[in-house]
Amino acid sequence: MDLAAARAQLIKHLSSEIRDQRVLDAMAKIPRERFVPRECHSLAYEDRPLPIGWGQTISQPYIVALMTEALELGGGERVLELGTGSGYQAAILAELAAYVVTVERISPLADNARRVLEELGYRNVEVHLAGAHLGWPPGAPYDAIMVTAAARRVPSELMEQLAEGGRLVIPVGSRWEQELLKVVKRQGKELQANLGACRFVPLIGPGAWGEEESEF
Repeated sequence: MDLAAARAQLIKHLSSEIRDQRVLDAMAKIPRERFVPRECHSLAYEDRPLPIGWGQTISQPYIVALMTEALELGGGERVLELGTGSGYQAAILAELAAYVVTVERISPLADNARRVLEELGYRNVEVHLAGAHLGWPPGAPYDAIMVTAAARRVPSELMEQLAEGGRLVIPVGSRWEQELLKVVKRQGKELQANLGACRFVPLIGPGAWGEEESEF
């Protein structure tokens, strides 16, 4: 299969909805097949989520592009990602921001993502195993935060880690369906915009779902 041609076709498809050319250019550069199991390589550039093991998925490319575009990255930002998963989203963020901190609660996924990102030459990403606190407070404040798992509400723990004027993109709702929200922190207020319906695996941790509630 000609993966380069498939990637180009995917970017053409995404360009009908995504206006930020920097996002499209980043996605055109990154080999998505490196972030999925070998048996899924031929499906890497279809616009759909794919399994990556441990009950997790790599998100649909359109959703990845939409969430990335909503962060409005200009190149100098410090970004936090919750839910490293395969590391694909972190790679895109690393292309568009100055520095990325990404957190994953499943150790084998964190290890694999770290390895692939290093092999691809990304030196502005640090991958952490999730700790006792939601997000990664030691690295705060962040200019942008992306959450690739669903919460029942916008966690105050993350708003505290967001810089003034910063943007948070997060799926919020029930365990079965959510709305993708963009939240801007401005003078102590949360300005929210709804980006549409979505469905993600649950965000686990303080201010999110507990382990016993995490099954969809």
